[in-house]
Amino acid sequence: MTRIITARQGKITEEIEESAKEEHIDTEILRQSIADGTVVLIRNTNHKNAKLVAIGKNLKTKVNANIGTSMDYCNIKEELKKVEVAIEAGTDTIMDLSTGGDLDLIRKMIIEHSTVPVGTVPIYQAVVEILREGKTIPDLDESKILDVIRRHLESGVDFITVHCGLLLRAVKRMENTGRIMNVVSRGGSFLVNWMRVHNQENPFYTYYDRILEIAKEFDVTLSLGDGLRPGCIHDSTDGLQVDELLVHGELRDRAVEAGVQVMVEGPGHIPLSEISANVLMEKRICKGAPFYVLGPLPTDIAPGYDHITSAIGGAIAASAGADFLCFVTPSEHLRLPIIEDIREGVIATRIAAHIGDIEKGYPQASERDDSMAYARQERNWERMFTLSIDPVRAKEFYHSRPAHSQDACTMCGDLCSMKLSSQKQNIK
Repeated sequence: MTRIITARQGKITEEIEESAKEEHIDTEILRQSIADGTVVLIRNTNHKNAKLVAIGKNLKTKVNANIGTSMDYCNIKEELKKVEVAIEAGTDTIMDLSTGGDLDLIRKMIIEHSTVPVGTVPIYQAVVEILREGKTIPDLDESKILDVIRRHLESGVDFITVHCGLLLRAVKRMENTGRIMNVVSRGGSFLVNWMRVHNQENPFYTYYDRILEIAKEFDVTLSLGDGLRPGCIHDSTDGLQVDELLVHGELRDRAVEAGVQVMVEGPGHIPLSEISANVLMEKRICKGAPFYVLGPLPTDIAPGYDHITSAIGGAIAASAGADFLCFVTPSEHLRLPIIEDIREGVIATRIAAHIGDIEKGYPQASERDDSMAYARQERNWERMFTLSIDPVRAKEFYHSRPAHSQDACTMCGDLCSMKLSSQKQNIK
């Protein structure tokens, strides 16, 4: 019995009660949202030490951090440290995108190490295993795809990205769309390669019902990956992107009908003026399914600072109704992230999520800002640190100053406006 089916039967489970308390929402409202597919509860029962995370309508905007080895560099100790740092920085979930090393072992160790839900992209491992056998990507077949998905879910993976909406019709149109960057999704590029060679439909779409059966067996969430997301501003909100979203609308309906939780992934590189429209479009086409936004990045020219670029886009997306923000690190487009990049990416994305929550009217968000205002007025430094999204950085900056009065910071000292305005003087 999956969470959707149980919710449809009107049952308030312990998980619903746990999430409702965490999210400050009525249990019946949450139950109905799960039943109609506008909220997903993410946790695989095989991931014993993971907290339950709720994503979707009327809930706090959540944040994901990507980690994982590459074929060029594989150090599992570093990846496990990244897990620790991401969780300490406040991420809600982690995705293991590993392509180098013993992938089953790496995934197992990350899941054991992580106290938050872990997501994966099974096609990565399927392709890596095919290549290690001396074959090519077009040798990928149904048995390999389904086998890897099952292995991932059996090992405790809480949600998986599957690129089911990228269809052969889009591949055939690709060269005539005027795109600068046809495909920037790694999983999408694998499938485009496969479809061009075979001139057949995307196997993830063809065998979608089989994928649903496996997902239902483990009651995990499917994340419909955007294999045709725009990789630059020039390519945003074009026919290829919209065509895939329309397919996602169909796939969302089939998943919910089958009793499988599902969310939809979104762009990508898009200009500021199109972000809200993209969120609205997803919500309408996919009937309110939780929207998992990759960024978005509203400019292409900030390598080294793309965590800032992404935070700007993410704040607008969250304000418009996006439910789940995938972080971007300073090293995006440049290298495999190092440990400090992970921390920077999580914090920047949490700031964006919080800004979105204020605009959505999430009560605890604005209350926290009000509490910070009172603490600043009172020059209550410890309270300010506690309320900060990044208390570690705030304390470091504060304590790095030259010695001075505890009643003000070194920016203003005795000329502190709040200190002066709070002094009671007789006015003649």
